[in-house]
Amino acid sequence: MQATLLCVLGLALLGALHAQDSIPIQSDFQQDKLTGRWYSIGLASNSNWFKEKRDLMKMCTTIISTTADGNLEVTSTYPKGDQCVTRNSLYTKMEQPGRFSYTSPRWGSKHDIRVVETNYEEYALVATQISKSTGPSTMVLLYSRTKELSPERLERFTQFSMEQGLTDDEILILPQTGEAGGTGR
Repeated sequence: MQATLLCVLGLALLGALHAQDSIPIQSDFQQDKLTGRWYSIGLASNSNWFKEKRDLMKMCTTIISTTADGNLEVTSTYPKGDQCVTRNSLYTKMEQPGRFSYTSPRWGSKHDIRVVETNYEEYALVATQISKSTGPSTMVLLYSRTKELSPERLERFTQFSMEQGLTDDEILILPQTGEAGGTGR
C-alpha cells in the first residue's frame, strides 16, 4: 500500500515537473529589449485570488527595467477603487535566458516566470507557475506596448492559456482604464 502511494505521488510530481518543462521560452531571448513600458492586456489564471477579483480587474501599466546585477525590476501601477496602487517586484534571472524566479514577500508563494514569446516591439506573452501552501496555480499574462493588440495576438493569448489547462472563465481581456492604467502614475 505504501509503495503504491509513493508511486502515485512520484508520478504526480513527475507530471507537474513535465508540465513546467512543457512551457516554452522565447528562443534567443534578449532581456534588454524587454525593458520599458508595457500594458497588461490579458490575464488568465486558475488561482483563487483571480476568481475572487476577476470582475474588478482592469488594464495596468508595467515598467520593466534591468538591475545592476542583471535581474528585472517590475513596477506595476493599477487602479484600486478611486486611487492608483504601485507594486514593485524583483524577478531574479535564472540560468536559462528568459526564465526568472520571484518569491512573494506578502504570501510566500514561489513563482517560476517564463517569457514564452515576444517580438519586443508589440507584445510579450509570459507564463508563471506559482507554488504556494494552498497548492499550485498557473498564470498567463499578455503585455502590449500600446493599449490595443490585434485580434490575432489576443487569439494567441487565449489559445496558449487553454494549452496550459485554463478555461474560458479563467481567461480575461482586461478593460482599459483612465489614469492608473493610462499614464503609469
